[in-house]
Amino acid sequence: MFHTDRGGEFTGERIERMLDVFGITRSLSRPGNPYDNAVVESTNRLVKKELIHRNVYTSVDRLRSDVNRYVWWYNRQRLHSTLGYLSPVEFTQQGKTL
Repeated sequence: MFHTDRGGEFTGERIERMLDVFGITRSLSRPGNPYDNAVVESTNRLVKKELIHRNVYTSVDRLRSDVNRYVWWYNRQRLHSTLGYLSPVEFTQQGKTL
């Protein structure tokens, strides 16, 4: 999934062809709604900071594997200050909501 705003660099046919080559689905924010991307952008920032920029990827399979492991760790082990220093799984298991 490739989620972006509606900037020209993300909505053109050239990027659409590139995403098709790699089998990636494009998701665009709603027109005039700057908050559509807020959660995605925050998550992407963390994935880049904590995973992508710390590694060198020579294959898509390795990238997928690392992202899958990161998501597992992020949901089950990483403590989140907004969740009272619980993991998302612990937070929901305790019946809490934001």
